Amino acid sequence: MEKIHVTIRGNSMWPTLVEGQEIKASIYQGQNINAGQVVVFNHPFDNNLIAVKRVKLVTNGRLFVEGDNPDPTASNDSHNFGLIELGLVIAVVD
Repeated sequence: MEKIHVTIRGNSMWPTLVEGQEIKASIYQGQNINAGQVVVFNHPFDNNLIAVKRVKLVTNGRLFVEGDNPDPTASNDSHNFGLIELGLVIAVVD
C-alpha cells in the first residue's frame, strides 16, 4: 500500500504526536477505518488545511474525529465541525 509522510503542525494530537514529528500513513483506498485509528484528512471547512485526528466513532460512513490533547481548546475537531465524510480521508496512520 502506498505511503505518504506527514509532518505534524500544532499540538492537537499531543502527547501522542508532537509539533514537527514526521509520521507515515497509508493512502486511504476504501479500507476499513475503526475507532482508535488516526487519520489524515482534508478539513471540511478549509480546503487549504490537512488535519490529523483520532477516530472516536464510525457511524453511517462518517467519522467523529478528535485530537488527543486533553485541553479541549487545543483541537479543531468534530466538536467544532461535526462528523466528517469518508471522502475527506487522505490516509490512515500506520
